[in-house]
Amino acid sequence: MLKRDLLELCLLQLLTAEDRYGYDLLRRLSAVFPDTQESTIYAILRGLCKEGCTETYQGETSGGPTRKYYRLTGAGRERLGALLRQWDALRRALAEIGVL
Repeated sequence: MLKRDLLELCLLQLLTAEDRYGYDLLRRLSAVFPDTQESTIYAILRGLCKEGCTETYQGETSGGPTRKYYRLTGAGRERLGALLRQWDALRRALAEIGVL
């Protein structure tokens, strides 16, 4: 599992709890992956929407600009499950050779 897949897994996981707007997702992932470019995270979000794993809608804010919110879909939940299985397989493989 490469870093891009790990970022995708994290984005999908964050969306399981609640709908979130782009900057909130960016801020949360940047705290964990500080070397990740903002454009990379937004590119992954666009790809997830294109694949039907997420959908977007415009949300109101108090006094600020309208925000684009992301919502997890059924396909997104399936993709998250597949990524979690890949992550688990990678963890087991690394543990077998003594990396973890």
